[in-house]
Amino acid sequence: MKRLFYLLSVLLAVSAFVACSGKGGKDNKDTLLVQQDSADVHGTKRMQVSKSETDIQFKGKDYHIFLSRTPSDSLPHVNTEMGDEYLDNQIVLKITRGNERVFSKTFTKRSFASLLDEEFMSKSILEGMVFDKSTPQGMVFAASISYPQTDLYVPVSITITADGGMSLKKEELMEDVYSEDSI
Repeated sequence: MKRLFYLLSVLLAVSAFVACSGKGGKDNKDTLLVQQDSADVHGTKRMQVSKSETDIQFKGKDYHIFLSRTPSDSLPHVNTEMGDEYLDNQIVLKITRGNERVFSKTFTKRSFASLLDEEFMSKSILEGMVFDKSTPQGMVFAASISYPQTDLYVPVSITITADGGMSLKKEELMEDVYSEDSI
């Protein structure tokens, strides 16, 4: 799962860079840290801290996007069926326009509780979030809530409007799309 998500993250970051590079001639600063997970002295596994900063143009204005994922000791730990214990993550998303703060929120998997069932929530972690694209409705981010170290995940789309409004949408998995097409 981790490799799939990182591949997806890198592809999204590259596509965001390519999509935005032709707009306005402003340099984009994309940083994506891909590192191995670690375990503490008690055997609790944690994902590495990652940070990403991106400059984009949206509706003719320049925006700066800051994303930071950190494992959190204050969130409930997740235990897998194999007996491994994982720290859950929190992700900070900040969007500014010049010196004006447009949006600032710290996401946990509980931020997506309205889209996920309780059983999945109890066994999953918030794995990551990346800037995806700009649409007329807003700036779109892709988030992933997953069972640790597996390919089982739920993709979520987060749309942030120019005035800082937010909407969430559970996305379809590619397997679901293909299986519906084959019926």
